[in-house]
Amino acid sequence: MTSEEIQQLVQDALALDEVRVSLEGGHASVVAVSDRFADLSRVKKQQLVYGPLKPMIATGELHAVSIKTYTPAEWKRQQKLGMLS
Repeated sequence: MTSEEIQQLVQDALALDEVRVSLEGGHASVVAVSDRFADLSRVKKQQLVYGPLKPMIATGELHAVSIKTYTPAEWKRQQKLGMLS
């Protein structure tokens, strides 16, 4: 599975504002942006994004997943801070 396929899978399942995936070996790093994260706990956010990836983890296609979730406002702020570094 490619990073683009994982990105499309998460996007299709959750209809997020933005999804970015990088894949290195069996480890995927996912950045997900949506207003739906605004009132969720950190654990609930992780579970929401993790859900569509469970089958790939169960089969061993993915060995590890790191997830970062942001609201659109948080994502804008994160990008701005990244440009300042």
